[in-house]
Amino acid sequence: MDEFLRQICDLQQFWNSEPTGEMERRGALLRRELEPRIKEWSVELAQAIGIPVEDLGVKASNGVTKNAIVPWTRIFSKQASPSATTGWYVVYLFDAPGHRVHLSLIQGTTKWQGPSLSRRSDAELAARVRWARPVIAAAAAARSDLADTIDLQAGNAGLAAGYERGNVVALSYGRDDIPPSDVLARDLFFMVGLLGLVYQAEKTMPFIPGDTAPEILEAEMEAAKTAERKPAKATGQGFGVLTSEERKVLEQHAVAMATRHYEDLGWAVLDVGLKEPFDLLMTRDGEILRAEVKGTTSHGAQVVLTRREVEKQREFAPANALVIVHSIELVRGPGKPVADGGTLVCVSPWEIAEKDLTVVSYIYRTGL
Repeated sequence: MDEFLRQICDLQQFWNSEPTGEMERRGALLRRELEPRIKEWSVELAQAIGIPVEDLGVKASNGVTKNAIVPWTRIFSKQASPSATTGWYVVYLFDAPGHRVHLSLIQGTTKWQGPSLSRRSDAELAARVRWARPVIAAAAAARSDLADTIDLQAGNAGLAAGYERGNVVALSYGRDDIPPSDVLARDLFFMVGLLGLVYQAEKTMPFIPGDTAPEILEAEMEAAKTAERKPAKATGQGFGVLTSEERKVLEQHAVAMATRHYEDLGWAVLDVGLKEPFDLLMTRDGEILRAEVKGTTSHGAQVVLTRREVEKQREFAPANALVIVHSIELVRGPGKPVADGGTLVCVSPWEIAEKDLTVVSYIYRTGL
């Protein structure tokens, strides 16, 4: 295996986006030598990640329509990372001049946005890296040679730059210092073990920084269904949206926090969410205040509002309020989910500007 890596590095100096003999040889080494060699360890790799062997994927790429300046071979869960653009995976990345090959724990650079994929911003990629590093910190401490950054020396080439920004940790080998196959195997098992920790944490987290908030994703997917458009699965991003029970727990937790907050301010508070188009009816010294309460595991940058909620809050203004309890910790387990903590933010009076609203779907008069 070490010889395959060296040969691919050597062919990098002949990179050409068009078909050439060297690029065909590079593709053959990736797909017919390196990929099959890694697949020989499928059982052991799946065990190290903690997934069924049938869920393990190994895929090499020389490029799609053109030869890539940075070829790769990745190891992944088919469920959690169905493509190189989504989810988390471990990948061999060869830098542009062929000086180094990096074995990186990395993330895809796109996310599910309703029925389709959209590119993650640099800030979102960085937020996800910051989330992942503490997840693997204890295990990663066993190695002193892990790097936080990689340099693929490909300039600002789009895909290469995305790989660099998406890197969590990596082991790097100089072309002349690639270790023997047994050491490469040991390193690979170590890295996929870190990947397994990320997959485990992802399954228990209802929200990962940089992802679309679960309630936003759900609203977009439901709108796509209503429009009779098959929405794309949110695989690889928190493993789906919230369950009805989890949504209820979040809502109850947020309403309870909002109630305590306003009672501490001297308001008499009634929870009227089951019969009114808002959540809290509050009175104090002849004043009346009506509040909409939203609880979320995300950072609260977006919340879902129904048309009726918007209309009523505009009617109530300025004697109205929006209460957001964000960053709630939702503990999932074999029993009932539990909501804990969160940061409460109040906006009152709450003026809903059109520029702050995003349409999820339309009702169109056909004239029939």
